[in-house]
Amino acid sequence: MFSDPNWLLSGLMRLVPLVLSLTVHEWAHAYSAYRLGDDTAARQGRMTLNPIVHIDPIGTFLLPLLGVPFGWAKPVPVNPARFRRDVRMSTGMMITAAAGPISNLILALFCAVLFGVLLRWDSSLVQGDDGLGYLLVVAIQLNVGLAVFNALPIPPLDGSRVVDGLLPYRYRDQWDSVRRFSPMLLLAVVFIGRDILAVPMNAITDVLFSILRRTAGY
Repeated sequence: MFSDPNWLLSGLMRLVPLVLSLTVHEWAHAYSAYRLGDDTAARQGRMTLNPIVHIDPIGTFLLPLLGVPFGWAKPVPVNPARFRRDVRMSTGMMITAAAGPISNLILALFCAVLFGVLLRWDSSLVQGDDGLGYLLVVAIQLNVGLAVFNALPIPPLDGSRVVDGLLPYRYRDQWDSVRRFSPMLLLAVVFIGRDILAVPMNAITDVLFSILRRTAGY
């Protein structure tokens, strides 16, 4: 990798949409919690689209630059005890958790539509492998990947909080047993189960690129 003089430039080009995607993801958690009555993230300055406050040096910068196919930002704090009285804690946690992956899907859709509009308006704006078009395509792929990955029901991913809220009490012991193995499960998914994850990721990406083609008129 390091023998290729373009590896750093390529990493930096992918870093731009990754930082944007992770920022939107964490902002969505904070904003949804705020709308439910929990202002913890807002009081700590985390309910913002300023990427600086969300950056994790290792997960946001180092590993992606080294070619690791995933990344993370600093988790937004959520205190379910501060939700409004008409919001059940479990329901509130489900909503705030789901907001992250949903925001990434919305951002991927926005990038697909924007690419299509620019392609129809002036195709030269999105042509080439190192310009705006490249960044938009990478943003689509990254956001789909983040949405699918974070939706997995493996702690501490967002999908596990949705399971927490939906799981009947009689299955709680079995779920707690699964949680004890979550670090190993997460590593297995990242390094072994990527081909399995590729199936839903490719399906969603194909839908978005279909929207892109229709927007562009080809």
